[in-house]
Amino acid sequence: MPRILISGASGLIGSALVPSLESHGYEVIRLVRQQTDKANEVQWDPMSPIPPEQVSGYDAIIHLSGESITSRWTAAKKTRIRDSRVVSTTNLSEALAKAESAPKTFLCASATGYYGSRGDEVLIEESAPGAGFLPQACVEWESATSPAMNAGIRTVNLRTGIVLCRDGGALKPMLLPFRLGLGGRIGNGRQWWSWIHIEDFVAAVHHILKNESVKGPVNMVSPDPVTNAEFTKTLGEALKRPAILPVPAFAARIALGQLADEALLASARVQPKKLLESGFQFKFPQLGVALENLL
Repeated sequence: MPRILISGASGLIGSALVPSLESHGYEVIRLVRQQTDKANEVQWDPMSPIPPEQVSGYDAIIHLSGESITSRWTAAKKTRIRDSRVVSTTNLSEALAKAESAPKTFLCASATGYYGSRGDEVLIEESAPGAGFLPQACVEWESATSPAMNAGIRTVNLRTGIVLCRDGGALKPMLLPFRLGLGGRIGNGRQWWSWIHIEDFVAAVHHILKNESVKGPVNMVSPDPVTNAEFTKTLGEALKRPAILPVPAFAARIALGQLADEALLASARVQPKKLLESGFQFKFPQLGVALENLL
């Protein structure tokens, strides 16, 4: 039975990924912060060096944990966002490089925030990083996997877009205002949003685990990015509600500060080039079909 060690198992993605891995015959061990005596859990401190023996003997490591970005960015919040990703990944990657029985594969979360706000430019894995806090954090985050990669471990950086699921993530806080008929585009609505259905994300992880040719950055997004105006219109149609009350850009900035400019108002038209070229087939390639399934 293949063994996988995973961080962030209780998060949005981990909660869907772990049961799927287990149902496909993987033994999944969770990295947890609290003391534990469970056979399927191992305690760790992501901010401290990790003993190499703690990550030895696994077929793959999947690192998903990190501070949520979805609240106003104070200086302290930005430090937590960066350190929870960069420091934890550095510690994990250095331990993997020294492990006596190192895994063959290391999957580490990243984000399409790597590209910054790029207007209508089509972005693929080879595109350069953008400018701003999120792009710089993502560059450092991905660079932190270098010790594992240099040790010969196949390393994949999962550049994740907006993950759509029923019970959390970006979609959940949008549902109430839209159901009340209070939804609408954000700003001018021309910014591109790159998204992925949670089932496609999970299936893509299975695909990557099995396809040893896939390595480096991988865009975890649907092949059908949409503008924010299209997204909100499609969501309104799925809920059979109008989407006619826009949120002005200045209001988003007042409410969320820098987060508004680098997330809600940022434009990233991202394509999953590596997934498509490696033969992955999306179950929910179009937004309308994805939202109908979820809602």
